[in-house]
Amino acid sequence: MSSANERLRQLGIQLPTVPAPAGNYVHAVRTGNLLFLAGKGVGNAAGKVGREVSVEQACAYARSTGLMLLAVIQQELGSLDRVTRIVKVTGFVNAVPEFTAHPQVINGCSDLFVEVFGERGRHARTAIGAGSAPHQIPLEIEAIVEFSPA
Repeated sequence: MSSANERLRQLGIQLPTVPAPAGNYVHAVRTGNLLFLAGKGVGNAAGKVGREVSVEQACAYARSTGLMLLAVIQQELGSLDRVTRIVKVTGFVNAVPEFTAHPQVINGCSDLFVEVFGERGRHARTAIGAGSAPHQIPLEIEAIVEFSPA
């Protein structure tokens, strides 16, 4: 498999700019060879999945959120090629109570990580529903990443 950075180029993906944190937190914390990423969501969307937001829209939002997580990794490590494994992804879907397709929604992010990292992108995952989310965003995703020393 080609490098993750090369794979992004092949896929025609340009990572977004990481904004300043919107509060008293940081985008990522390193401990040992693990990088814990703060939860991210799409800032330009609002609504509950299963009511205002379709499963297809939410899946696309999850992919966009995955791109922001990749941008944070790039910013923190200097290169996506330092990623040795996406360890864990946790996705919270702001959905109506009867919604049941949470895993399908979070696949938008999971599939992106596999596209970019290949087998290193396969991860453990939790996809659950949430009664609400900040600013009523449709979803929030966080991740744990293993990386190699510089």
